[in-house]
Amino acid sequence: MTSVPILQPGTLFVVATPIGNLADLSERARQVLAAVDLIACEDTRHTQKLLQHLGLKKPLLSVHDHNERDRIDQVAEQLQNGRTMALVSDAGTPLISDPGYPLVQALREKQLRVTPVPGVSALITALSAAGLPTDRFAFEGFLPHKSGAKKERLEGLQQDTATLVFYESKHRILDTLQQMAEIFGEQREACVARELTKTFESFYHGTLPQIIEQLNANSDQQKGEFVVMVSGNKDPKSAAAVNSDKLFRLLLAELPPKKAAAILAEVSGENKKALYQKALEIQGKT
Repeated sequence: MTSVPILQPGTLFVVATPIGNLADLSERARQVLAAVDLIACEDTRHTQKLLQHLGLKKPLLSVHDHNERDRIDQVAEQLQNGRTMALVSDAGTPLISDPGYPLVQALREKQLRVTPVPGVSALITALSAAGLPTDRFAFEGFLPHKSGAKKERLEGLQQDTATLVFYESKHRILDTLQQMAEIFGEQREACVARELTKTFESFYHGTLPQIIEQLNANSDQQKGEFVVMVSGNKDPKSAAAVNSDKLFRLLLAELPPKKAAAILAEVSGENKKALYQKALEIQGKT
């Protein structure tokens, strides 16, 4: 039988929980959940199932996106009175695209003790088996739902040389991959992980269009939770070049190709004839 540790009073433990396979819960996490006085959780029903699996009964306090700021004073009071608490999300590590940031920030400002209990994170789990560069990566979480805002965010990442990591739902996975292919280019290598640590865990590798084709081949492969990883830009343009391209397209929207090329040549020092030829290509006149 595992002993229950003595916890320092007035501490909030940020506890990582499994993203699928319950056996991935660490022994330390199990001990902390057994020892705390109260557990703050994203969904009480979901956490109750985990506690039942562990043979534990604990008072639960719901802390989610819609009530988190309202719970700050309540949690702070519990800790100030010497009680111990755990913060868990429905799956994985709290605060990583999950609730918890306003709460932890506020508790830190009140000089209350916050201690991490590390464990599973879908982000790291996916990267570890993706076969993409991991020496540098940028975690972008969930993209905006609206197409225009999503397009703008992706365009801002187009020149990034680090591996890009996103979370996505089954409702938007194909649309997101299609937009990525259009903005990042059809030759950009990627990996999509689905249902990590669960029975139907799957990894899809290849260029973005190849992955779209794999998912389209079977509608069942479009179900579940997804981590999308896209390799960084191997031949990025400088910021000046990106701005030059943007300026050129703006000029072409208002002026004839010859005039637009002449203005940009004057501003950038680029060859006017080459710019004129590029303008014709952009407008599809070659």
